[in-house]
Amino acid sequence: MPYSDLPPSAFWKLCRQTDDFRLSDLYQPKFALTPGMRIATAGSCFAQNIGRYVRASELELVDTEPAPARMPAETAQRFGYGLFSARYGNVYTARQLRQLLEDAVADRLHDCALWQRDGRFYDGLRPNTEPEGLGSEAELRAHRRDHLRRVRAIFDEADVFVFTLGLTETWQDIETGVVFPTAPGVIAGAFDPGRHAFLNLGMAETFEDLSTAVTLMRELSPGLKILLTVSPVPLTATASGAHVLSATTYSKSVLRAVAGEMAALDDDIDYFPSYEIITGAPYAGAFYQDNLRNVTTAGVQAVMSTFFGAHPALAPVERPAMATARGGTDPDEADALICEEAMLEALAPK
Repeated sequence: MPYSDLPPSAFWKLCRQTDDFRLSDLYQPKFALTPGMRIATAGSCFAQNIGRYVRASELELVDTEPAPARMPAETAQRFGYGLFSARYGNVYTARQLRQLLEDAVADRLHDCALWQRDGRFYDGLRPNTEPEGLGSEAELRAHRRDHLRRVRAIFDEADVFVFTLGLTETWQDIETGVVFPTAPGVIAGAFDPGRHAFLNLGMAETFEDLSTAVTLMRELSPGLKILLTVSPVPLTATASGAHVLSATTYSKSVLRAVAGEMAALDDDIDYFPSYEIITGAPYAGAFYQDNLRNVTTAGVQAVMSTFFGAHPALAPVERPAMATARGGTDPDEADALICEEAMLEALAPK
């Protein structure tokens, strides 16, 4: 009979009867990770957690754009070093990832991304990585070219590329189609309604962008494995005209569906359910702080312990006890991630 020979994890009732909803059964990897494998990371703010755990594990984190010697750790983080495998800042959308890879392959610069503020110059494609700006357009162009070279170098080293999808909403330059991680004017540059347009990417567009990005990565590194995740962090704000809850549900639903479809179609692409662990009904919001947006340390530990626990060749990460209530507001946790999107909160009406 159908269903009669399925494991307990296939039945809601049997999962509910355990303390952790059979969390250890949630993820069965398509390919094994072993000590010494080289992991590259990119994605939204939540993806920064992956890099931290990889650095502390038996895996090796690819970092082609490290901080200068003797730069204090706090300064390095403020300037975007060590957050991901190169200094690209947060890559929120599949469109942004595709654009970054296309630029890296073609060594292409975009004039529309040369932003200014108070006489200083900013890279509109990673505006938060030089918080004080640069002194000239020539210096900015040189920085960008060096960065693209380092992005290409990732694929000379990486065995696995981990990408965390964060958003479907973005802002683009109408004339060129170039997309930005944050709207012009929020950090630097100037918003021009005749030149800049809001874009909310749908299923087909997101799938096409991610598929193209995968093709580009495979051209750079034919044997590359890819691991997709979806950020559980809700939108700070939406320009879609919808309620922020509806906008968040739409965005995450598109991203989760695309990630699942990509993984189903390719043996060398896997999906890890960090989104389900944090947002799932069985955990009742226990892994969010009181603002219902920032993920608690216990939540990150639950995600990473599930991930490492699925790879027995790696040393395990301790799993926290399942929380029964939200963990309160921890200002250190709230400020732990570098996130341009979170800056939109300051624009909310008083």
